[in-house]
Amino acid sequence: MSCNLRVKMLDALLADAQGNIAKAKANVEVYLHNPVGIGEHPDVLAAIQEQLDIIAHNDERIDVIQNHFSEHE
Repeated sequence: MSCNLRVKMLDALLADAQGNIAKAKANVEVYLHNPVGIGEHPDVLAAIQEQLDIIAHNDERIDVIQNHFSEHE
């Protein structure tokens, strides 16, 4: 696999994880600022916790990519 393809694939994985974090953060902000507006989530704290778990999972994924697949290996 060429180095350029490797970089593109890693960049795509990082972008996906960063996008997932951005979506989850936006959801948390909605829950924090307008919890009654989320009718399908009667347990707002559980809904927030679910989004925090998504952030944590993707943050860990970013760390793994950066620590184990960096350009300097």
